[in-house]
Amino acid sequence: MSSEPLRLALFGDSLAAGVGSSSTADTLGPLLIADLAVAGVAAAHRVFAVSGARSAALAGQVAAAGAWPQVAAVVVGANDLTHAVPADQAVAELTAALGTLRGAGVEVVLVPAPDLGIVAHVPPALREFVRAVSADFRAAQSRAAVALGVTVADTSGASAAFVRDPSMFSADRFHPSSAGYRRIAVDVAPLVRAAARAFREPR
Repeated sequence: MSSEPLRLALFGDSLAAGVGSSSTADTLGPLLIADLAVAGVAAAHRVFAVSGARSAALAGQVAAAGAWPQVAAVVVGANDLTHAVPADQAVAELTAALGTLRGAGVEVVLVPAPDLGIVAHVPPALREFVRAVSADFRAAQSRAAVALGVTVADTSGASAAFVRDPSMFSADRFHPSSAGYRRIAVDVAPLVRAAARAFREPR
């Protein structure tokens, strides 16, 4: 096995970039790196994600990363939903980016669109509708990802925690707080760990 640190890239939107956290250490990249360290995997990370990015931005982010990534976490979908991007268009853009990464031998974990029905800004009368649209969008993303050999994170546990505990949200009541990022990492870290093992010890 290589003695060089594993190279973890984060692509996507504000959640991958850590918007809302009060501490850099409590953003997704450092949390995943810390979890890998506990598992005995030395790793470095770079964030190519940009706040506000939709799936259309992934191609540029992946191009900017070049040959650097070995493992990638892709967090995208919320802005496609808030901007009413057609699901088939967003999924096609996601598929193209994931295909580029997989074609380069990168092990990829997708964190799909969140349940926007839990966000405080959504009027109560629209919550079920927004929840259903989010679920359909997430399912389409997941099908496309699995077809490419990409692992998809199930963040339903994190969503439930956000509903129970408002402190999971930052002051803007949309992005996660430090506590929210730590809870999301609980769902994502085991998959990144497995992706790191798959990269280092391919079959």
